[in-house]
Amino acid sequence: MKRFFAVLALLLCIPAALAVENPAPRYVEGTHYVRLPQAVPTADPQKIEVVEVFWYGCIHCFHLEPLIEAWQKTLGADVDFHRSPAIWNQLMAVHAQAFYTAQALGVLDRMNGPLFAALNAEGSGRKQLGNVDELARFFAEHGVPEEQFRKTFNSFGVESAVKQADARARGYGITGTPELIVAGKYRVSGRTAGAPAEMLKVVDFLVEQERVARSVR
Repeated sequence: MKRFFAVLALLLCIPAALAVENPAPRYVEGTHYVRLPQAVPTADPQKIEVVEVFWYGCIHCFHLEPLIEAWQKTLGADVDFHRSPAIWNQLMAVHAQAFYTAQALGVLDRMNGPLFAALNAEGSGRKQLGNVDELARFFAEHGVPEEQFRKTFNSFGVESAVKQADARARGYGITGTPELIVAGKYRVSGRTAGAPAEMLKVVDFLVEQERVARSVR
């Protein structure tokens, strides 16, 4: 009888041990994130790419921004993070041009915060920055000569970057902002993940999942 109970206890322990060794995924595909119907090529196949699709005028992107800034500092050397502006109307196209102009001029770090703040400020402080003249004056206020801004804003390189961003967002199947694309395969949004901080946790989960998958190839 004692032997019977000893064997029974052992059998009951085995499933529990397996559960510890193989825990269920914390985040579930189709619930917390979605897999893209077709993978989108990444800029550097050697790295795990994370792309934030955003709009400067999006209040949710504005609230996510400080979290993104802190989160970026925690990323491993094998992760390539960058932003890509969403474009589904003329105003957003203008703001995308401003983003790539700042990038081309090497002042994106300086202008990113002010652009977000200007377009999301409360009351009379809010700006639209809906055309090249308003943007040229705004950039000049932050130390970028107007003539230099205008020349770059209307350059072939910036216009091409805007078109590529639009095509990229279509490939991702973006339906709102902000959304985060991991490894060109997975899309994370506030609708799937929930709060902004939770979005980044889901991204971390997917990055680690991709990291493990690459290590066993």
